[in-house]
Amino acid sequence: MKTKTITLLVIAALVLILFSRGCGEYNKIVTLREQVNRDWANVENQYQRRADLIPNLVETVKGYAEFEQETYTQVTEARSKATQVTIDPTNMTAEDMQRFQAAQGEVTSALSRLLAVVENYPDLKANQNFLELQAQLEGTENRIAVERRNFNATATTYNTAIKKFPIVLFAKMFGFSERPYFEAEAGSDQAPEVKF
Repeated sequence: MKTKTITLLVIAALVLILFSRGCGEYNKIVTLREQVNRDWANVENQYQRRADLIPNLVETVKGYAEFEQETYTQVTEARSKATQVTIDPTNMTAEDMQRFQAAQGEVTSALSRLLAVVENYPDLKANQNFLELQAQLEGTENRIAVERRNFNATATTYNTAIKKFPIVLFAKMFGFSERPYFEAEAGSDQAPEVKF
């Protein structure tokens, strides 16, 4: 009888230790998942900042370059499309990330065309409003790069954690799935060609 009681106590102690360890690991991946969600919100915040700057930039350029309507339309349409593409950070897939990046790539491309138009208007390039908007846009692009890098780092930590033993045994069971990364756009490994 005494041996049975000791055996039951040892088993109960082991179960308690494993349960508390499991709770600690579960809480760890919940924390990491929330950090991924937070960093995703920071990425979206910077893209929203860029989207908010675009109308002011377009209006400033319009004041100088009235004949570039097609460019303004492309920038406005790209901005509109990009703000409609959203990702639920709790259910993020690689396909969602590709759609999001494609929409943001269209904005980047349209902005490049808009800034190319500026080259034809020397007075615009010296306009204080334009210079301030351009500086804000450049700063925002830098912030976007930083937040994307932060997101990828946090997603790496999270993805690694849910693949490690013993967490991997119950991560899928509790709905913890891998998060996709931001990837370089196709052709970004090629230096742009500059022609004068």
